[in-house]
Amino acid sequence: MNQIQLPSYNWESIYDQLHQQGFAIVKQVLNPTQCQELIADYEQDRYYRKTIHMERYRFGSGEYKYFTYPLPSLLQTLRTNIYSYLAPVANLWMKALQIPITYPDTHEELLKLCQQQGQVKPTVLILKYKEGGFNTLHQDLYGEIYFPLQIVFMLNQPGTDYTGGEFVLTEQIPRAQSKANVLQPERGDMLIFATNFRPAKGTKGYYRVAMKHGVSPLHSGDRHSLGIIFHDAL
Repeated sequence: MNQIQLPSYNWESIYDQLHQQGFAIVKQVLNPTQCQELIADYEQDRYYRKTIHMERYRFGSGEYKYFTYPLPSLLQTLRTNIYSYLAPVANLWMKALQIPITYPDTHEELLKLCQQQGQVKPTVLILKYKEGGFNTLHQDLYGEIYFPLQIVFMLNQPGTDYTGGEFVLTEQIPRAQSKANVLQPERGDMLIFATNFRPAKGTKGYYRVAMKHGVSPLHSGDRHSLGIIFHDAL
């Protein structure tokens, strides 16, 4: 179940998309069996530390569960290995925006920085929406230490298992109206996107574009997705 062929993807193209637009869709990283096993495990309480009902906190309509440590081996592999591909992008973004932050080369080192700030709770989560479910626009920041990129995997097939439920990514350019990107990755696809901002090049150098993400209302069916956030929570 844990065979993830990350080196086979065109990372130069992925990096270019991230730099240009703040997100990239990588096709078929998880296979259908992996997706189905993750959905089936949603009811296995031993894997999770906390369940959030979105209506209670006015986050939307639906629920999600945070995994507990130790993470299932597939999730641990994904979180550790994908981080290594994204750390160089994060550091280029910090340099472009003249932010004095350097992210470590390995995910283990990032978690050590989190632990120093009291951020010790895993933030990998699985989300479930039914008809009418949605997620309001937000940013996944859990403490002083954060990583500027995160990922989500679609576990159901749009158009077959559900309709609606598009992934919405907004950009707030300074002194301008917001822009919305409406995305519909397919089952097994990995969407990489900015956690809270990305750099954009202007006439006087780079400036910060604030970004938020959410999910539009489902018209029918069930939608599950897996979110991998690289920093831990308080």
